[in-house]
Amino acid sequence: MTQQSLLDIVLPARAPFSCVLQPGQILRMTDLHGQQALDALFYNDDDHGERYSAQDTLSRQGSAYLGLNSLLLSNEARPMARIIADTAGLHDSSAGACSCEANTVRFGHHTRFMHACRENFLTELSRYGMGKRDLVSNVNFFMNVPIRPNGELAIIDGVSQAGSYVDLRAEMRLLCLLSNCPQVNNPCNGFDPTPVRIEIFAA
Repeated sequence: MTQQSLLDIVLPARAPFSCVLQPGQILRMTDLHGQQALDALFYNDDDHGERYSAQDTLSRQGSAYLGLNSLLLSNEARPMARIIADTAGLHDSSAGACSCEANTVRFGHHTRFMHACRENFLTELSRYGMGKRDLVSNVNFFMNVPIRPNGELAIIDGVSQAGSYVDLRAEMRLLCLLSNCPQVNNPCNGFDPTPVRIEIFAA
């Protein structure tokens, strides 16, 4: 049976996006050109104090990465969304979102004013009456972050190919904030940010 499409857009490189999903609706995120990280934040749209918890999610599933059948949990240990299709795998939820401050520390003062995911998130959060205090751990879809033997996180070339996609099914009224990552100082975007496709399908 063909899924009913409710939204189909191409999100430009470096751009933010947000939407509210009803329970059962599906958000499909497609990496159009390959090796493009897409950062995401999730909140209960009925109570923004309930939001995605990386710690609860990773602890419950016993894995450092998200993939097919991963259940995203809130800070109240309730199901927020489930990954029901995934052609890339190994999505990160530990490395966090890039910021102007982090760019400065990691890559030098000349990167201080480069655009970053944190700024994208703050732009979208303001639309829903939220701000810096509401920034929490995020998911980095399509971002390859292996854990080295000494416990350090490495950000290396992404494994997603052109056309790789993830389907996320909402388990509650879900506020989704996305940042099509603008990072050019590490290989999470192949040093060249590109557009992604965002689709929403009916329950």
